[in-house]
Amino acid sequence: MDCIFCKILDGEIPAYKVYEDEHTMAFLDITQGTKGHTLLIPKKHVKNVYDLDDDTAATLFQAVPKVAKALKKAFNPIGLNVINNNDQPLQSVYHVHIHLVPRYDNDGMVLSTINHQDDVSKETFLEIQDAIKNALS
Repeated sequence: MDCIFCKILDGEIPAYKVYEDEHTMAFLDITQGTKGHTLLIPKKHVKNVYDLDDDTAATLFQAVPKVAKALKKAFNPIGLNVINNNDQPLQSVYHVHIHLVPRYDNDGMVLSTINHQDDVSKETFLEIQDAIKNALS
């Protein structure tokens, strides 16, 4: 397998590990979007959130607050973004991973969504709601 995160897990590629347990590992993102920007991955290779089984998802997301609290204690950021990109356009490594991005005053990070609230009718909201509920059935 040619997965950079699997190679990190196997010790083939060095990483700045900050946390590890039986099922997960966290290490510093090489880009360091902000000081402490950390990636959390399952040790089991899973492409993205769509392919996560319940057990892998549970262990991965149980580790999020552990690492987040450590980042808060270490750096006292004003906030924290928890980000997971899947498929296009932003997933660059196809091994599911969670970005924990500490936020600081004037850190230059821009994460936002476009507000389309005024463009969406009540009927459209109801259609979207029904589509999601039906897909969950």
